[in-house]
Amino acid sequence: MSEQENPSPEQGLAKYQMWLVIGGAIVIGLIGLWAFGRATPVGEPSEKVANRGRAPAPAENVEVELTEGQVKAVKIEAVGQASFDLVRQSVGNIDFNQNLLVQVFTPNQGRIVATNANVGDHVVPGQVLFTVDSPDLLQASSTLIAAAGVLILQTRTLKRVMDNLKGGGGAQKEVDQATSDLQAAEGALTAARNAMRIFGKTDADVDKIIAERKAVSTLVVQSPIDGYVTARTAAPGLYIQPGNAPAPFTVADTSTMWMIANVVESDSALLRVGQEVRVRVGALPDREFSGTIVVLGASVDPQTRRIMVRSEIKDPERLLRAGMFANFTIRVGEPVRGTAVPDSAIVREGDGSRTVWVTTDRQHFGKRTVKVGLHQGGMAQILEGVRPGELVVTDGAIFISNKLFIGQAD
Repeated sequence: MSEQENPSPEQGLAKYQMWLVIGGAIVIGLIGLWAFGRATPVGEPSEKVANRGRAPAPAENVEVELTEGQVKAVKIEAVGQASFDLVRQSVGNIDFNQNLLVQVFTPNQGRIVATNANVGDHVVPGQVLFTVDSPDLLQASSTLIAAAGVLILQTRTLKRVMDNLKGGGGAQKEVDQATSDLQAAEGALTAARNAMRIFGKTDADVDKIIAERKAVSTLVVQSPIDGYVTARTAAPGLYIQPGNAPAPFTVADTSTMWMIANVVESDSALLRVGQEVRVRVGALPDREFSGTIVVLGASVDPQTRRIMVRSEIKDPERLLRAGMFANFTIRVGEPVRGTAVPDSAIVREGDGSRTVWVTTDRQHFGKRTVKVGLHQGGMAQILEGVRPGELVVTDGAIFISNKLFIGQAD
């Protein structure tokens, strides 16, 4: 007999062990199937298994019952009405009113002798800002003195020739010539006096120069407006020329400021020049400033899709500062009155919808989806979902939602 027909004892033992393992696995599998069938009969899944993957029930079909103690922990009020302003908001920055910002130059070239004001100082019209040693002023004052002297001389000459003519010792042509010379001297003096006004000299200053016959070279530069010094480049010894930037001093009237705001493109059609605006700044949270739109930008920024809006803001107390960050609010229509509930009554769901808890007996509460409009003064405008007079939870709505969630989890 061959070796294959008569297996060895070792081969027989291996086959026996293999069949033993296979048999054990089959028995274990049958026991598992029997246990699963008893735990969850076919066609009758458990509640958690059945709810797994099922879409949530509509909000209107969700109800919660509270105990008497739980009801005391929430606040229930009737849906009412409220007035909502139609406004738009944006952000911007405070700036100086450029129409009231004056760059103070010297009317003539010269070297600065002294400065009399610093950045931040309040100045009034006529207050001296700085003085300049001006050779042009020296020349003009010398011309003034000479013109005044010539006028005196021509006046005396005319008087003398007229006296000679009356005494028979003179000629008429001498009188005519003296009269012409006097008129020319008067014109020269008038021109010299006007030239001194260009340097800021008053009539009293001119009369004093003529009386003392002393030429002056010190040019006094005064503030032209009531305001604050916002910039200064002047310093003693600095040689300056008229109109050469930067200006020695810059003075701004801060009783009116600008606010530059950037409004979204979609709101631009609601704005117009002359509309009133309200402005608040972070540094003065309890103060509100009023103003008027004066300019609407002619183009939309291609990057931000916003339009520039410039407003003039009244600030008689001079509290605003250029560069301040500001909030811009403007009314774009008449106030509307509608159904409203407190903001605390609204629950934001995970899918983005808004719901409120409604009750009729103050014990059973149903969730209802609402459509929300404007938010102002702690109130929310309700466009759809509830009617005035219905009872809703205004404080504790989150508590009821959490209770519902815990109940479903159990």
